[in-house]
Amino acid sequence: MKKVEQTSATLPPLTEAQKADLARLAAMPDAKIDTSDIPELTEAQLAEMTRPEHFRPVKKQITARLDADVLAWLKSGGKGYQSRMNAILRRAMLDGK
Repeated sequence: MKKVEQTSATLPPLTEAQKADLARLAAMPDAKIDTSDIPELTEAQLAEMTRPEHFRPVKKQITARLDADVLAWLKSGGKGYQSRMNAILRRAMLDGK
């Protein structure tokens, strides 16, 4: 089976009926949505969840000022210093620091 990937650029445009249906759904209050066929997750189920193996956060280009010695240390590890910087920051973020 051939894998097909779509992006917003390759999807066909929405029909007027689809646009109207989406607008109707967006205007519907949460209390009116029937979720009876979707059981709520328990705390135990939520605790067992992990990020999908192929999760890729969106990268955002920035301009940052670093101390010269910090930048030298990052670059001393060779190619990929920006990825190392991202990994260090992600680890600090996930550790809550």
